[in-house]
Amino acid sequence: MTKIGLTGKDLSRPCGRSLRVASARALSLALPLVLSLAATVWSGAAQADARFDAFIRNMWPEARAAGISPDTYNAVFTDMTPDPDTVRLMSAQSEFVKPVWDYLGSAVSESRIETGRRMLQEHGAVLREIEARYGVDRAAVLAVWGMETNYGGFMGKHNVIRALATLAYGAPRRQDFWKGELITALAIVQAGHVRHEQMIGSWAGAMGHTQFMPTSWKRYAADYNGDGKRDIWTSIPDALASTANYLKEHGWQTGKTWGYEIRLPRGFDYSLADDSTTKTMAEWTRLGVVRANGRDFPRPDDKAVLVLPAGAAGPGFLMLRNFFVIKRYNNATAYALAVGHLADRIRGGDALVGDWKRDQLPLNKEQTMQLQAALNRKGFSVGNPDGLAGPATRKAIRAFQKSRGMIPDGYASVTLLAQMQRGG
Repeated sequence: MTKIGLTGKDLSRPCGRSLRVASARALSLALPLVLSLAATVWSGAAQADARFDAFIRNMWPEARAAGISPDTYNAVFTDMTPDPDTVRLMSAQSEFVKPVWDYLGSAVSESRIETGRRMLQEHGAVLREIEARYGVDRAAVLAVWGMETNYGGFMGKHNVIRALATLAYGAPRRQDFWKGELITALAIVQAGHVRHEQMIGSWAGAMGHTQFMPTSWKRYAADYNGDGKRDIWTSIPDALASTANYLKEHGWQTGKTWGYEIRLPRGFDYSLADDSTTKTMAEWTRLGVVRANGRDFPRPDDKAVLVLPAGAAGPGFLMLRNFFVIKRYNNATAYALAVGHLADRIRGGDALVGDWKRDQLPLNKEQTMQLQAALNRKGFSVGNPDGLAGPATRKAIRAFQKSRGMIPDGYASVTLLAQMQRGG
């Protein structure tokens, strides 16, 4: 195919020239770039995707308005095709939900702990400076690095701009979000922080050692070594400083931990584990809550929320502010718990001691929708079933459990679903 490159001129106004010249300019603006597309797999069929070509051409005015130059746009998009892995994964629905105990077993493995301790020594000077500069625990920064890319061992295999272009073009949801991330990625390349061929990350556009999305990079990435680049792809100090800055800007409390594993007394009121009830450590202690390792809570005035990741049958945790800051990185309880626990293990802390009752399996999305529908039928409204066990669903579960004389822990388990389906 013929390739028509963009120029840097403003082609939008004829400026008194002849109609023929104006029409030629309008045509040049309307068709800024023609890609030569290779055969690609799209919905299982090998074909040249002219629709993707048209999407790239039609996005040019928006990119230009954001300050992207014709040279950058041409260099990045010429001969680009959709990313087949992104196409496959963006619509995939997982049929399996990994239980929190299995997640922690792989996330906080002995090899990851040992590697983290080695990295603590290897990058000790940088980490001490980062901790002093940002006020964020160096072990927590290391733990995020370990969780995201196994300390740089695998940062993804996808070109970020290609993956984001594929999502902006064909994702079933949030296309405006993906387009914004794509244009930001183009700006990062144009500013010289990384060559577009080296902008490697996940199929969904998360980049570098600690997997920042482009807009997160724009807001929070740091230039640790002062070379004018915020290079989270090849500079470990920049990547670690960026992570510390991200956590700082989201409210990290210097000198405090993420949380504590605890034990609950007999007869405890499990309705207090409702995601929103906050009490001081002294108040939780008066209710009979103790640390699982038998030690005292170091600061009685610290405030915490009680979290039961696997319901009343599993271990409990009092989560402080820093736990919820970690969740801003990845809004999953299991992820934040893994980061916090990995940080503790890197600095020499003990393993968790609570017993996970492995028969209390969590629900997948389809099963959660079944549970929500059953709750609605029984008069415990959760709204429209969406397969996400959020606060409204957990509140409805607790209300149902109370009505049946069960422990109201709000945990959506396979056991609970089976009981409801039996008419319980």
